[in-house]
Amino acid sequence: MRRFIPLAVAVLAAAGITTAATTATAATTSLAAGASRGADVILPPHVYAPYFETYDTADGGLAQLSAESGAKYLSLAFLETAAPGSCTAYWNGDTSTPISATAAGSFGADIARIQAEGGTVIPSFGGYAADTTNTDIADSCASVSAIAKVYEQLVTTYHVTRIDLDVEADSLSNTTGIERRNEAISQTEAWAAAHHKAVQFDYTIPVNPTGLTAPGLSVLQNAAAEHAKITEVNIMTFDYYFGTTQNMLADAESAATAAHGQLESIYQEKSPRALWHSIGITIMPGIDDYGTDETFTTADAPALLGWTAAHGLGLISMWALQRDNGGCPGTKGAGSCSGVTQPTWYFSHVFEQFSHLP
Repeated sequence: MRRFIPLAVAVLAAAGITTAATTATAATTSLAAGASRGADVILPPHVYAPYFETYDTADGGLAQLSAESGAKYLSLAFLETAAPGSCTAYWNGDTSTPISATAAGSFGADIARIQAEGGTVIPSFGGYAADTTNTDIADSCASVSAIAKVYEQLVTTYHVTRIDLDVEADSLSNTTGIERRNEAISQTEAWAAAHHKAVQFDYTIPVNPTGLTAPGLSVLQNAAAEHAKITEVNIMTFDYYFGTTQNMLADAESAATAAHGQLESIYQEKSPRALWHSIGITIMPGIDDYGTDETFTTADAPALLGWTAAHGLGLISMWALQRDNGGCPGTKGAGSCSGVTQPTWYFSHVFEQFSHLP
């Protein structure tokens, strides 16, 4: 599954990172040798973790598509409650798929298989549907300790070491939910420290090419106030709906650069290098929901890989793994194909090299 190693090496070398490029094989070997099998797999310092649509397994299961694409690390979208007011999370809000290592459809066997190969998953809460129906757990559940228990349950059930919180739409203005979420993060981090567990949290939030929006920035400011440590601020660099033709590569780079400056005001103790490492970028490969005026092309992928490597970002992701094929040229916002002509797994084979940087 290394078809694009020569391409990645050339891109990284052009970016001035010859050491990272030429030691990719050694880094891969080291990660494989050092990773726990089936429990508490620690993510590499730079990680490609595309979203996997857990509600769509028509083209194969989680472990199968991980193996086929070469993406060892996957963000699983989404966990939410079945109804507003609930404090119990299910995959896609479906009560038949609880957080469980053994229940059918709850991904336990697939996650264990991925971890046995040295990879792991990042469970993700929220998403647009949950954020607009009050079923994101922090919007739904009035108990901070109950929310924290759900986060802890993920760690003990699936042996994961990172949790993603996708906050968009109405959840960005739900100040009560924002505060509960951040308090629960802080509680979970204290629990992990007391029980010698590794756990990290990401925030995935919308962005403009000019940087984080005011509501997104407020989420992070509240996290800092609640002493909730956020490992990655993952910015969604697509679906701008500006009504103009966008250069999606340039927009992603400018959004990350602006976010870096904004984060300086929140995390004043961090060095510029550390701030870059706390930023992640999520793209939508091909034609996004707006249409062809917002198209992330196949040529954009190696260019973004080189830029993120040169700046030392911590995460590359995309929405979503099931789109990484050329099955529907010209189609916008398709769930199972990119809308551009491409080899199957093209974007993953480019971006997976990011996980091998030392």
